[in-house]
Amino acid sequence: MLKTTKMQMVELMMLRQDVDRVLEYLGTKADFEMRERTQDRKGAEDEGLHALLSRLQTGRAFLGLPDPDSWEPGISLPAEGELEEAESLAARVEELQEREKTAREFRDRVADARDEAKAFANLKVSFSELDHLTFLSIRVGRLDPAELPAAQAALGDRALLVPLGTEGSRILAASSRKGRFALDTELKRFSFVPMEIPETFTGIPDEILAELEREVSRAETELAEAAEQRMHFTASVARQYVTTLQKVTLATRVTQAREGLESTRMVYRVSGWIPASASGTLMHELDNLTEGRIAIRVWAPDEVPEVRSGTEKVPVRFSHGPMVRSFERVIFSYGAPLYGTVDPTPIVAFFFTLLFGIMFGDVGQGLVFALLGLALSFGGFKALKKWAHFGPVFVCIGVSSMVMGLLTGEFFANGEVLAPLSRAITGYFGEPRDHILELMPTHDSLGKLMVFFAFTLGVGFVLNSIGLIINIVNQFSLRRPARALFSKTGVAGASFFWYAVFLALRFGLSRRAPLVWEWILLSLPLLVIFMAEPLTRLAEGHRPVFENGLFSGFIEGVVELLETFTTYFSNSVSYLRVGAFALSHGVLSFIVFTMTDLVGGSLSLGGIAVEILGNGVIIVLEGLIVAIQVVRLQYYEFFSKFFAETGKEFKPFRFSYKEH
Repeated sequence: MLKTTKMQMVELMMLRQDVDRVLEYLGTKADFEMRERTQDRKGAEDEGLHALLSRLQTGRAFLGLPDPDSWEPGISLPAEGELEEAESLAARVEELQEREKTAREFRDRVADARDEAKAFANLKVSFSELDHLTFLSIRVGRLDPAELPAAQAALGDRALLVPLGTEGSRILAASSRKGRFALDTELKRFSFVPMEIPETFTGIPDEILAELEREVSRAETELAEAAEQRMHFTASVARQYVTTLQKVTLATRVTQAREGLESTRMVYRVSGWIPASASGTLMHELDNLTEGRIAIRVWAPDEVPEVRSGTEKVPVRFSHGPMVRSFERVIFSYGAPLYGTVDPTPIVAFFFTLLFGIMFGDVGQGLVFALLGLALSFGGFKALKKWAHFGPVFVCIGVSSMVMGLLTGEFFANGEVLAPLSRAITGYFGEPRDHILELMPTHDSLGKLMVFFAFTLGVGFVLNSIGLIINIVNQFSLRRPARALFSKTGVAGASFFWYAVFLALRFGLSRRAPLVWEWILLSLPLLVIFMAEPLTRLAEGHRPVFENGLFSGFIEGVVELLETFTTYFSNSVSYLRVGAFALSHGVLSFIVFTMTDLVGGSLSLGGIAVEILGNGVIIVLEGLIVAIQVVRLQYYEFFSKFFAETGKEFKPFRFSYKEH
């Protein structure tokens, strides 16, 4: 059987001038797991890059540029001068942002003043009394045109100064009521001379309203020009901006990684794990990258003191093709195997596919899963891009369901469409039948159903046996022969299980009861299991043999026997659920098919609606339930045989564009 990928521990010693390029290589290659790092320390360079990155990200949002989910091809650390270009680019965007912000704020102030004035344009009270009736304070008078910009700058957002007429010496000053004292103070500082408004004058002067309208129009024009300038700028630098943003992001990630490394003033040290098959390439490429200015040392796992003492676990990695690799998460979601043990992924992939197909047999519904898997694999659903690695899983279970559906004659819950094909196939071997495999219970099909359920028990027996064999091989590989021989999942447990199944099958087929010597043979492995703990301690050199006393050892042996009986029985019977779910799938399909006939058949509008709704419910709900059952069988019946101790998953050092 295949085992976990062979690993090596690598130590890299490099000069300060090369560390960034080495880290970039390791993070891009994503084939190296850092073994040890100190606590991250932020230096001045790190803070400067973070600040620049933040400015660029803010600018990207302002320009409306899309934010990629991953690195673009060819992204590398900024070359000489590119960080200065990034600073310049960020500054140019900030200028545009400030201009647009200023224009928008000015437009809003003018529009607010115009709207406030309009609200009192027809108010028939004296102009001098308006200050008591509104939240707007208005002053009209003369001001040297040369002082107007300085006065507006001094007032800032607190007030608005609007020139009146063409000569420019008359102005309208407006502020909120709470800002009128600041307005009067600043106007007095710039030698503002109030104009006398006749006491009999009522309302807001038309000249003031017209001038406010003109100011609003000018403000709108300036804001539109600022927005147009932004659009032209965005179109001219879009590609460059995203590339620059990603380069600065990479530089930030590299700097963060470097700050956590062991170092002296001139030398940095990195150590970690790498697949043995990749170590030659790594040494060659790093030697070329640094022009020979790097020292590389390599150790086998059993040469590492921490591994020998048990304080460090060697990370586990698998080497599979795309199809089997898509099932790896089933393994790692339960736990990583110990390094050097059997890789169960191909077995999981095969039996996951087989069990799902048995429980969910339908050509049409399986085709839906297969097409969904192909779409995921080839990027057909961008919204589900992060699930793309599960595409091959859907393809496998879809094909398996189609094969089972061909045997049961189901096509989108219709049991008649494939009948001609079934009759043609079965006709070669005897009497033609509408279904190659009949799952619907009838008076003449119960015997076939029993055979089918026996088949599912047989699948369970095979899977349980493989789990036992994996555990035995693993224990010998880990140099634990006593556990491989004496435990309930070792040779003793497997011998009992296999011999008990043999005797049960023989009795079921021939009604021949076991003889006395056969009972003795069946009892011998049970005796070994009963004595497993003291025998293991004796073989491994631990003393005393009965760690907690003879009586405690006796109780432990009894408990171990009870666990052996219940575990093997429940693990075997549990596979009856495979047949039960296959039967329930057939019944649900029959219900949908019958309801379709009741509303007018498959070609009627009602029949089409029933078929779509019924198949949708089966695909979504039953598909989910069947998947859960398959995972459960893998976890509790299969993994429990050899996953007594978990290892450490290989997590390569990599630079992700977006940190999660």
